[in-house]
Amino acid sequence: MTNTAETLKGCIFDIRRFSVHDGKGIRTTVFLKGCALRCRWCQNPEGLEEFLKPVWLSGVCINCGDCYKATSTDNAQDAAALLQNLPQQKANEVMDACPSRALVWNGRKMTADEVMAEIEKDRVFYAHSGGCTLSGGEPLAHGDYALSLLEKCRKAGIHSAIETSLFAPADLVEAVSELADQIFADCKIFDEKKHLEATGQDNGIIMRNLEKLLLGKHAAKLIVRIPLVPGFSANTENISAIAGFIQARNAAVPCELLNYNPLAESKYPYGDLRWPELWFRRSSLKSYSAEQMHSFRTIVRERGVQCIE
Repeated sequence: MTNTAETLKGCIFDIRRFSVHDGKGIRTTVFLKGCALRCRWCQNPEGLEEFLKPVWLSGVCINCGDCYKATSTDNAQDAAALLQNLPQQKANEVMDACPSRALVWNGRKMTADEVMAEIEKDRVFYAHSGGCTLSGGEPLAHGDYALSLLEKCRKAGIHSAIETSLFAPADLVEAVSELADQIFADCKIFDEKKHLEATGQDNGIIMRNLEKLLLGKHAAKLIVRIPLVPGFSANTENISAIAGFIQARNAAVPCELLNYNPLAESKYPYGDLRWPELWFRRSSLKSYSAEQMHSFRTIVRERGVQCIE
């Protein structure tokens, strides 16, 4: 298969319409599967694996037995495993036989043109600064595919944004920064050793890419985001260090603090990770209060960097 815009397919795990948190205005957010990081707090575990696989949602299953009959197995979890070795058409038939939709794929493959057809359906909502946002997973894990989508958005006159960890080759980051209208770059943990322990990768590539963007000609497109995670990133030392890094290179680039979202647990069956119960008690899994968020933003502002509310 040649990698043309017509044949190259990406693994998509969601296309979320009417989003208001992924850029300006009302947006259509396209979530691409695949990510090299393994953040212990991952909010989109269904986006970690690049490949597609059948998933059994035990909380949705009504134990009707229809999948047993279709796959000749003893339980639904075995049925989900067996589906991986079946032709896709047969696997789809088994899934269709499930009345509660407890057996599903954890995504779908789509060409860039197919995704654009979905984006175009929402064009009427983009009149006031809206558009399309690429997210994940990590959209830069699909370099050619992400570039194709951004290029198609530009040709269609649709505002485009990308949410990225910047864990990607520098030339790809540069190519994306040329095409995207807005870049949301995560900077999770400043300390290299702590970043490695928390995500499975050191942050050298990330910080070099971030520095290049801050100093480059596309800095006006950039917003640096700090995800606030209890026990990892939500502390004075980390926030102050990241804000200082921004200020020393381009204080005009704003920073946005992302409040912790405790609702990701329900999505863990879609991936291979277990819900990370070990790093804090369940009782502490909650978003930060308005007062706490104000205190975190004050840290950024005291370092001379604008902080978006």
